[in-house]
Amino acid sequence: MDFKNIKWNLKDYKKYEDYLLSLQDLDYQKFHSKITKTNYKIIGIRVPLMRKIADNIYKGNYLKYLESYDNNYYEEIFIRGIVISKIKDINILIKQMKEFVLKIDNWAICDSFCNSLKIVNKNKDIFWNEILNFIKSDKEFVVRVGIILILNFYIEEKYLDKIFNIFDNLNTDKYYINMAISWTICEMYIKYKDKTLKYMKKNKLNSFVKNKTISKIKDSYRISMEEKEYLSQLKY
Repeated sequence: MDFKNIKWNLKDYKKYEDYLLSLQDLDYQKFHSKITKTNYKIIGIRVPLMRKIADNIYKGNYLKYLESYDNNYYEEIFIRGIVISKIKDINILIKQMKEFVLKIDNWAICDSFCNSLKIVNKNKDIFWNEILNFIKSDKEFVVRVGIILILNFYIEEKYLDKIFNIFDNLNTDKYYINMAISWTICEMYIKYKDKTLKYMKKNKLNSFVKNKTISKIKDSYRISMEEKEYLSQLKY
């Protein structure tokens, strides 16, 4: 499908949906449906192909595309997120991002969207403020967006104490938030072992996060057997 000259009216969008449906891989649809809990219908399109579609949409009238119609399919949401991640204008990107994160209801779209936001690397102060707002949300996957952005772009010395403080104040039983926290602390431990270990010994994390963090660290090939044995003693 040629996206360069498309006007993104209702007729065009229907053609786009039909095009996505024509790309269905039933085996992949069955597999992905098993590992991704979502309220959106899953067509079954592999990630590299969705990224290629997003690239082509972005080369055309992507702003009109982003103003277009409601999304029925998982793949539509996924592609929309990748298109947004390519926007170079910070103000437009942040506006679109704030609206987009409310559509996320699963870990796969959340994490792929966050991983694609390479622009954060050169604009960390600006995006840090947005992360703080996301983390205040009462929506599980909006909070997870904030944490996964931290995981991907903020594990460095100047942010460590800020991140620890955020996690100490995130008291939740939401699975995908707690898993993201555990994953992030694991990476912090690998990069900044001494300071993270000190935090792991004294924090306000719930027992699930504490134990999951230790398990994730122990699963890493970058950790010695001696460290793994010591960390086992910290389990709750």
